[in-house]
Amino acid sequence: MRNVELPAGVVAYDDTGSGPPVVLLHGLLMDHTLWDRVMPLLPRGFRYLRPVLPLGAHRRPMNPGADLTLRGQVRLVADFLDALDLDGVTLVHTDWGGALFLTAHGLDRRVARQVILPCEAFDNFPPGLPGAMVSLAARLPGGLRLAARQLRAGRLRRLPVLLGQMARRPLADDLVHRWTEPLLRDPAVRRDLPAYCRGPFDKQQLVRDTEALSRFAGETLVLWSPDNRVMPPEHGRRLAELLPAGRYAEVPDAYVLSMLDQPEIVAREMGRFLNRPSGGQARRPG
Repeated sequence: MRNVELPAGVVAYDDTGSGPPVVLLHGLLMDHTLWDRVMPLLPRGFRYLRPVLPLGAHRRPMNPGADLTLRGQVRLVADFLDALDLDGVTLVHTDWGGALFLTAHGLDRRVARQVILPCEAFDNFPPGLPGAMVSLAARLPGGLRLAARQLRAGRLRRLPVLLGQMARRPLADDLVHRWTEPLLRDPAVRRDLPAYCRGPFDKQQLVRDTEALSRFAGETLVLWSPDNRVMPPEHGRRLAELLPAGRYAEVPDAYVLSMLDQPEIVAREMGRFLNRPSGGQARRPG
């Protein structure tokens, strides 16, 4: 892992390959290892960067007083691209939808293309039962530590209010233990996450910021899992219709974390998109 100093603090990231940059993001209480099953299947000829965002599974706390609200996290993604001087980026979203708002905030100049897997969009912040559970835990004394312990128990984390609606297949113990270890170990990490979860989520503003994607001219693949109950299937099609160069494809037999449920399909669709000549005719959802 490498580190980069940003205004909000030090962010760790994995950096493999060479070529046009592809930046793969992750969701709350997750880190870059979310993509481990897909990485060996992606095409060569690209530089894949996986930052560990300060969303609860980061191992190094952010600077005291750093803006870690939704707006601050969006700025942090832009700062990451700036700090590494990345241009022509393909930005890959999953679960956490905040980086969709780079266009709304005028911060998308380094982003050329996007891949949008099931993630928060429009007014779906926080999303479904899992989002409501994390928001509640962040507001209760000791709530985050309790939630982390519950996630470590296989039978409990498969409940709908935890991770049962996030992945169709049971998540490996070692993966979840890695994601929850910082919350259990470090009070400063437990300080960082509530800064996001307790932040303002203005539903009307969230919709406007999502709809600002209509100004994003780069090609975008919306790769949705229609079987999931957390990120509405209609949001995937709506995003593809909203984007001027949007394409829509589906990952069957998967929930939100389709890169864990169906890594081969996700890698195949992403590979086709990455290797696709730019400027081709976009395929609208049927």
